[in-house]
Amino acid sequence: MTIYPIEAGNFKLDGGAMFGVVPKSLWTRTNPADAHNMIDIAARCMLIEDGDRLILIDTGMGNKQSEKFFGYYHLWGNHSIDASLKKYGFHRDQITDVFMTHLHFDHCGGSVQWNKDHTGYEPAFKNATFWTNENHWKWATQPNRREKASFLKENLLPMEESGQLKFISREGGQFQKRSELDFGIFFADGHTEKQMIPHITYQDKTIVFMADLLPTAGHLPLPFVMGYDTRPLLTLDEKEIFLNTAADQGYYLWLEHDAHNEIITVQQTEKGVRLKDTFTINEIF
Repeated sequence: MTIYPIEAGNFKLDGGAMFGVVPKSLWTRTNPADAHNMIDIAARCMLIEDGDRLILIDTGMGNKQSEKFFGYYHLWGNHSIDASLKKYGFHRDQITDVFMTHLHFDHCGGSVQWNKDHTGYEPAFKNATFWTNENHWKWATQPNRREKASFLKENLLPMEESGQLKFISREGGQFQKRSELDFGIFFADGHTEKQMIPHITYQDKTIVFMADLLPTAGHLPLPFVMGYDTRPLLTLDEKEIFLNTAADQGYYLWLEHDAHNEIITVQQTEKGVRLKDTFTINEIF
Protein backbone atom coordinates (compact mmCIF):
# COMPACT_ATOMS: atom_id res chain seq x y z
CA MET A 1 0.00 0.00 0.00
CA THR A 2 1.13 3.53 -0.82
CA ILE A 3 -0.58 6.71 0.37
CA TYR A 4 -0.38 10.09 -1.39
CA PRO A 5 -1.66 13.58 -0.49
CA ILE A 6 -4.00 15.02 -3.11
CA GLU A 7 -4.33 18.78 -2.68
CA ALA A 8 -7.73 19.79 -4.05
CA GLY A 9 -7.37 23.55 -3.44
CA ASN A 10 -7.06 25.97 -0.54
CA PHE A 11 -9.69 28.45 0.58
CA LYS A 12 -10.67 30.61 3.56
CA LEU A 13 -13.53 30.44 6.03
CA ASP A 14 -14.74 32.76 8.77
CA GLY A 15 -12.80 31.99 11.94
CA GLY A 16 -15.80 32.58 14.16
CA ALA A 17 -17.85 30.04 12.22
CA MET A 18 -14.99 27.56 12.41
CA PHE A 19 -14.72 27.83 16.20
CA GLY A 20 -18.30 28.44 17.27
CA VAL A 21 -18.65 29.94 20.76
CA VAL A 22 -14.89 30.00 21.45
CA PRO A 23 -13.59 33.59 21.81
CA LYS A 24 -11.39 34.90 19.02
CA SER A 25 -8.66 35.74 21.52
CA LEU A 26 -8.25 31.97 22.08
CA TRP A 27 -8.58 30.47 18.61
CA THR A 28 -6.30 33.02 16.92
CA ARG A 29 -3.40 31.59 18.91
CA THR A 30 -3.40 28.58 16.61
CA ASN A 31 -5.40 29.81 13.61
CA PRO A 32 -4.60 33.48 12.94
CA ALA A 33 -7.21 35.47 11.01
CA ASP A 34 -6.78 38.11 8.35
CA ALA A 35 -8.36 41.57 8.46
CA HIS A 36 -11.70 40.06 7.38
CA ASN A 37 -11.67 37.41 10.13
CA MET A 38 -10.92 34.66 7.59
CA ILE A 39 -8.58 31.75 8.35
CA ASP A 40 -6.62 29.48 6.02
CA ILE A 41 -8.31 26.19 5.12
CA ALA A 42 -6.99 23.29 3.03
CA ALA A 43 -8.71 20.49 1.13
CA ARG A 44 -6.05 17.82 1.65
CA CYS A 45 -7.51 14.63 0.23
CA MET A 46 -5.92 11.19 0.38
CA LEU A 47 -5.12 8.72 -2.40
CA ILE A 48 -4.57 5.07 -1.45
CA GLU A 49 -2.85 2.78 -3.94
CA ASP A 50 -3.59 -0.76 -2.81
CA GLY A 51 -3.06 -3.50 -5.36
CA ASP A 52 -5.25 -2.77 -8.36
CA ARG A 53 -7.36 -0.22 -6.47
CA LEU A 54 -6.85 3.54 -6.40
CA ILE A 55 -9.06 4.94 -3.64
CA LEU A 56 -9.55 8.70 -3.35
CA ILE A 57 -10.89 10.01 -0.05
CA ASP A 58 -12.85 13.26 -0.56
CA THR A 59 -12.56 15.55 -3.57
CA GLY A 60 -12.72 19.17 -2.40
CA MET A 61 -15.00 21.83 -3.89
CA GLY A 62 -14.37 21.09 -7.55
CA ASN A 63 -14.42 23.84 -10.17
CA LYS A 64 -17.94 23.87 -11.62
CA GLN A 65 -19.53 26.52 -9.36
CA SER A 66 -19.93 30.15 -10.34
CA GLU A 67 -17.41 32.92 -9.79
CA LYS A 68 -19.84 34.42 -7.28
CA PHE A 69 -19.97 31.15 -5.33
CA PHE A 70 -16.19 30.82 -5.13
CA GLY A 71 -15.94 34.49 -4.19
CA TYR A 72 -17.39 33.63 -0.78
CA TYR A 73 -14.47 31.28 -0.08
CA HIS A 74 -11.44 33.32 -1.18
CA LEU A 75 -9.58 30.58 -3.04
CA TRP A 76 -5.79 30.80 -2.81
CA GLY A 77 -2.82 28.83 -4.10
CA ASN A 78 -2.60 26.78 -7.28
CA HIS A 79 -3.49 23.27 -6.09
CA SER A 80 -5.82 21.01 -8.05
CA ILE A 81 -6.76 17.34 -8.05
CA ASP A 82 -5.45 16.85 -11.58
CA ALA A 83 -2.08 18.46 -10.81
CA SER A 84 -1.72 16.40 -7.64
CA LEU A 85 -2.58 13.16 -9.42
CA LYS A 86 -0.15 13.98 -12.24
CA LYS A 87 2.61 14.63 -9.70
CA TYR A 88 2.41 10.97 -8.66
CA GLY A 89 1.93 9.59 -12.15
CA PHE A 90 -1.84 9.11 -12.08
CA HIS A 91 -4.88 10.34 -14.02
CA ARG A 92 -8.44 10.72 -12.73
CA ASP A 93 -9.65 7.97 -15.10
CA GLN A 94 -7.53 5.47 -13.13
CA ILE A 95 -9.41 6.11 -9.87
CA THR A 96 -11.39 2.99 -8.95
CA ASP A 97 -13.15 4.28 -5.82
CA VAL A 98 -14.12 7.67 -4.39
CA PHE A 99 -14.92 7.54 -0.69
CA MET A 100 -16.76 10.61 0.57
CA THR A 101 -16.56 11.24 4.31
CA HIS A 102 -19.74 13.29 3.92
CA LEU A 103 -21.51 15.22 1.20
CA HIS A 104 -20.94 18.87 2.12
CA PHE A 105 -19.79 20.71 -1.00
CA ASP A 106 -16.20 21.22 0.18
CA HIS A 107 -15.78 17.46 0.54
CA CYS A 108 -17.59 16.09 -2.52
CA GLY A 109 -17.87 18.98 -5.03
CA GLY A 110 -14.95 17.61 -7.03
CA SER A 111 -16.77 14.31 -7.55
CA VAL A 112 -18.97 15.85 -10.27
CA GLN A 113 -18.03 18.09 -13.20
CA TRP A 114 -19.61 19.79 -16.18
CA ASN A 115 -20.07 17.55 -19.21
CA LYS A 116 -18.17 18.34 -22.39
CA ASP A 117 -20.87 20.68 -23.75
CA HIS A 118 -21.55 22.42 -20.41
CA THR A 119 -25.19 21.41 -20.75
CA GLY A 120 -25.27 19.24 -17.64
CA TYR A 121 -23.17 17.36 -15.10
CA GLU A 122 -21.37 14.04 -15.02
CA PRO A 123 -19.16 12.12 -12.57
CA ALA A 124 -15.63 13.51 -12.61
CA PHE A 125 -14.15 10.01 -12.22
CA LYS A 126 -15.77 7.97 -14.97
CA ASN A 127 -14.41 4.59 -13.89
CA ALA A 128 -14.92 4.97 -10.14
CA THR A 129 -17.48 3.74 -7.67
CA PHE A 130 -18.67 6.54 -5.37
CA TRP A 131 -19.14 5.52 -1.74
CA THR A 132 -21.33 7.08 0.94
CA ASN A 133 -23.79 5.50 3.38
CA GLU A 134 -27.54 5.23 3.15
CA ASN A 135 -28.34 7.28 6.25
CA HIS A 136 -26.16 10.16 5.15
CA TRP A 137 -27.40 10.04 1.54
CA LYS A 138 -30.97 10.43 2.74
CA TRP A 139 -29.88 13.26 5.06
CA ALA A 140 -28.13 15.04 2.16
CA THR A 141 -30.82 14.60 -0.48
CA GLN A 142 -33.62 15.60 1.91
CA PRO A 143 -31.67 18.34 3.71
CA ASN A 144 -32.65 20.23 6.82
CA ARG A 145 -32.79 24.03 6.59
CA ARG A 146 -29.52 24.46 8.45
CA GLU A 147 -27.46 22.35 6.03
CA LYS A 148 -29.37 22.94 2.81
CA ALA A 149 -26.74 25.38 1.49
CA SER A 150 -24.02 22.75 1.99
CA PHE A 151 -25.79 19.89 0.17
CA LEU A 152 -25.92 20.90 -3.50
CA LYS A 153 -28.00 18.69 -5.76
CA GLU A 154 -25.56 19.15 -8.65
CA ASN A 155 -22.90 17.48 -6.47
CA LEU A 156 -25.11 14.53 -5.58
CA LEU A 157 -27.67 13.46 -8.15
CA PRO A 158 -25.25 12.86 -11.08
CA MET A 159 -23.50 10.16 -9.04
CA GLU A 160 -26.77 8.34 -8.50
CA GLU A 161 -28.02 8.87 -12.06
CA SER A 162 -24.81 7.42 -13.49
CA GLY A 163 -25.25 4.17 -11.55
CA GLN A 164 -21.83 4.64 -9.93
CA LEU A 165 -23.13 5.32 -6.40
CA LYS A 166 -22.93 2.62 -3.72
CA PHE A 167 -23.55 2.56 0.01
CA ILE A 168 -21.14 1.37 2.67
CA SER A 169 -22.89 -1.39 4.60
CA ARG A 170 -23.32 -0.75 8.32
CA GLU A 171 -22.99 -3.56 10.79
CA GLY A 172 -23.99 -1.61 13.91
CA GLY A 173 -21.91 0.26 16.44
CA GLN A 174 -20.03 3.54 16.15
CA PHE A 175 -16.81 1.94 14.94
CA GLN A 176 -16.78 -0.58 12.13
CA LYS A 177 -13.49 -2.47 11.85
CA ARG A 178 -13.83 -3.43 8.20
CA SER A 179 -15.66 -2.02 5.18
CA GLU A 180 -15.95 -2.68 1.46
CA LEU A 181 -12.77 -0.63 1.02
CA ASP A 182 -10.82 -2.72 3.54
CA PHE A 183 -10.41 -0.03 6.19
CA GLY A 184 -12.18 0.78 9.43
CA ILE A 185 -14.76 3.56 9.79
CA PHE A 186 -15.75 5.66 12.80
CA PHE A 187 -19.29 6.99 12.30
CA ALA A 188 -19.80 10.46 13.79
CA ASP A 189 -23.13 12.29 13.96
CA GLY A 190 -22.26 15.63 15.59
CA HIS A 191 -21.15 17.52 12.50
CA THR A 192 -23.71 15.89 10.21
CA GLU A 193 -25.56 12.58 10.09
CA LYS A 194 -23.21 9.59 9.75
CA GLN A 195 -19.99 11.33 8.76
CA MET A 196 -17.46 8.56 8.07
CA ILE A 197 -13.93 8.81 9.48
CA PRO A 198 -11.62 6.26 7.79
CA HIS A 199 -8.96 4.36 9.76
CA ILE A 200 -6.22 3.04 7.46
CA THR A 201 -3.65 0.51 8.63
CA TYR A 202 -0.29 1.40 7.09
CA GLN A 203 2.64 -0.79 8.09
CA ASP A 204 2.59 -0.53 11.91
CA LYS A 205 0.59 2.71 12.01
CA THR A 206 -3.08 3.65 12.11
CA ILE A 207 -3.68 6.69 9.90
CA VAL A 208 -7.01 8.43 10.52
CA PHE A 209 -8.44 10.82 7.94
CA MET A 210 -10.08 13.37 10.22
CA ALA A 211 -12.45 15.20 7.83
CA ASP A 212 -14.64 17.50 9.98
CA LEU A 213 -14.38 15.62 13.27
CA LEU A 214 -11.09 17.49 13.80
CA PRO A 215 -10.73 20.16 11.09
CA THR A 216 -7.43 21.62 12.34
CA ALA A 217 -4.95 21.09 15.16
CA GLY A 218 -6.46 24.19 16.76
CA HIS A 219 -9.69 22.25 17.34
CA LEU A 220 -8.14 19.75 19.78
CA PRO A 221 -9.67 21.18 23.00
CA LEU A 222 -13.09 19.58 23.38
CA PRO A 223 -15.15 22.82 23.48
CA PHE A 224 -13.53 24.04 20.24
CA VAL A 225 -16.41 22.92 18.04
CA MET A 226 -17.38 24.40 14.69
CA GLY A 227 -20.45 26.58 14.41
CA TYR A 228 -21.33 24.46 11.36
CA ASP A 229 -21.96 21.34 13.47
CA THR A 230 -25.63 20.38 13.64
CA ARG A 231 -25.32 18.69 17.05
CA PRO A 232 -22.44 20.39 18.89
CA LEU A 233 -23.03 18.64 22.21
CA LEU A 234 -22.79 15.30 20.44
CA THR A 235 -19.56 16.44 18.77
CA LEU A 236 -18.13 17.03 22.26
CA ASP A 237 -18.84 13.43 23.21
CA GLU A 238 -17.57 12.02 19.92
CA LYS A 239 -14.35 14.03 20.08
CA GLU A 240 -13.73 12.88 23.64
CA ILE A 241 -14.21 9.22 22.75
CA PHE A 242 -12.09 9.47 19.63
CA LEU A 243 -9.25 11.62 21.00
CA ASN A 244 -8.80 9.47 24.09
CA THR A 245 -8.49 6.44 21.83
CA ALA A 246 -6.15 8.28 19.48
CA ALA A 247 -3.86 9.24 22.36
CA ASP A 248 -3.89 5.77 23.90
CA GLN A 249 -3.36 3.96 20.59
CA GLY A 250 -0.88 6.40 19.03
CA TYR A 251 -2.98 7.20 15.96
CA TYR A 252 -1.59 9.47 13.25
CA LEU A 253 -4.24 12.08 12.42
CA TRP A 254 -4.40 13.31 8.81
CA LEU A 255 -5.82 16.84 8.91
CA GLU A 256 -7.87 17.54 5.81
CA HIS A 257 -8.59 21.20 6.53
CA ASP A 258 -5.45 22.39 8.34
CA ALA A 259 -3.47 24.40 5.80
CA HIS A 260 -0.32 24.41 7.95
CA ASN A 261 -0.30 21.07 9.82
CA GLU A 262 -0.53 17.89 7.77
CA ILE A 263 -0.36 15.01 10.26
CA ILE A 264 -0.35 15.13 14.06
CA THR A 265 -0.25 12.79 17.03
CA VAL A 266 -1.87 13.55 20.38
CA GLN A 267 -1.23 12.77 24.04
CA GLN A 268 -2.99 12.84 27.40
CA THR A 269 -2.24 15.91 29.56
CA GLU A 270 -3.67 17.48 32.69
CA LYS A 271 -5.80 19.68 30.41
CA GLY A 272 -7.07 16.75 28.36
CA VAL A 273 -5.85 15.43 25.02
CA ARG A 274 -3.45 17.85 23.39
CA LEU A 275 -0.94 18.02 20.54
CA LYS A 276 2.09 15.74 20.82
CA ASP A 277 3.97 15.87 17.50
CA THR A 278 3.49 17.38 14.07
CA PHE A 279 4.67 15.68 10.89
CA THR A 280 4.74 16.39 7.20
CA ILE A 281 3.24 13.67 5.05
CA ASN A 282 6.66 12.97 3.55
CA GLU A 283 7.98 12.12 7.01
CA ILE A 284 5.37 9.37 7.44
CA PHE A 285 5.10 7.87 3.95
